[in-house]
Amino acid sequence: MPQDSIWQQILDYSHRADPYPLYAELRKTPVVWAEDGSYVVSTYREIVALLHDPRLSSDRRNFPEYDADAPTQASEEGPAGLPPPFIQTDPPDHDRARRLLTWNFGPPHRPGRIDSMIPDMFGIVTGEIDDFAGKDDVAGKDRSGTTRVDIVDDFAYPFPVTVICRLLGVPRDDEPRFQAMSDAVIKAVDPTTGGITERQRRRDKANADLGQYFAELLDARRGQPGDDLLSGLLSGDGAEAAMPYEQVLSNAALLLVAGHETTVNLITNGMLTLLRHPEVLDRLRRGDEPDLAARVVEELLRYEPPVQFLANSRNTLDDIEVGGTTIPKGSPVTLVLAAGSRDPDFVHDPDRFDPDREHNEHLGFGGGIHYCFGAPLARPETQIALTELACRLRNPRLLADPPPYRASPSLRGPRHLLVEIDGVDPARPGAERPTAVG
Repeated sequence: MPQDSIWQQILDYSHRADPYPLYAELRKTPVVWAEDGSYVVSTYREIVALLHDPRLSSDRRNFPEYDADAPTQASEEGPAGLPPPFIQTDPPDHDRARRLLTWNFGPPHRPGRIDSMIPDMFGIVTGEIDDFAGKDDVAGKDRSGTTRVDIVDDFAYPFPVTVICRLLGVPRDDEPRFQAMSDAVIKAVDPTTGGITERQRRRDKANADLGQYFAELLDARRGQPGDDLLSGLLSGDGAEAAMPYEQVLSNAALLLVAGHETTVNLITNGMLTLLRHPEVLDRLRRGDEPDLAARVVEELLRYEPPVQFLANSRNTLDDIEVGGTTIPKGSPVTLVLAAGSRDPDFVHDPDRFDPDREHNEHLGFGGGIHYCFGAPLARPETQIALTELACRLRNPRLLADPPPYRASPSLRGPRHLLVEIDGVDPARPGAERPTAVG
């Protein structure tokens, strides 16, 4: 079967529950030309090389479809002319923006910011699981006395949303508004919906709407800074000058979307995987392996990553020889991270879920200068979430396997994960801190 046909099958929703056999077929040809004009790279070594290659640009201005005369991220409702978020730029612009964000985000400059949030994370998770015990609606308790919960709607979505709102200083009551805008951003980057130029237009519109939301939020708080990331960016309390207002808007929109959408998938994929591997779930429940939660999360990032691929987010600045294929200058490139992390030339027995692996150098957080900015937050969130679910849910079992999946092939995760339980155990005393957060 032609490799481009395999790529089209991967994008097709019918394969959303298990794309990994198709990834194995795709890897037989490390670089594939797709019908939309992009080059799809699926093997570990080639992906790593490109993630570190300065000839691969993330700056939209270097893409052939870029229109220099069109206002970036403009919409009728939103602010026109916003600069791109830092992940859509190259050095030196990327490096300065990332330094400013990192200074206010956490490690290494502010190691206490995320560390101090861990008790809050535990409290949020505890409250959500406590609520499972009180479910008595149609989707809750059945006649046998067991309880049905949706791990997505009842747990995996509200938890990281609450965390990222507190970190950014966003009112939790605004969640319905920014969730609609977040959904629009995700749809805009879905490679199954239109061509590259059309997707970029929709992404600009969605980002502009989020930028408008943050402009209203920051204007309302002007002169009343708080101890949150956005206030820190505006006040310029780092080693450099404050981030320009327009950059704060565009990067805040990025952090709000990326800070919860990917973590929802990681937690949900994690619980699904643990339920499919009850021996690992039992080990996590016993609690006699202090670093097991950290190892489980790292293996999940390899085995069932929330971001399957980076679709057309890079563009070649020169001809690049990759895996025996020359990718011409000016070509969009898709990096299939999930396929690379299961490359048998890189990892032994790649289709086996094994949290005891050594040297787990996965691509779950990408790599190179664009290594996932939110990794220091996503790791403890997921460790706490999965540990508490494992320890407190009595006899959890899947009601549908495979579950229904979200539409996006790149941000892949269950839309719902219905689980039946026999009850909820009390919160464990002294469990406020994961042993290792990565």
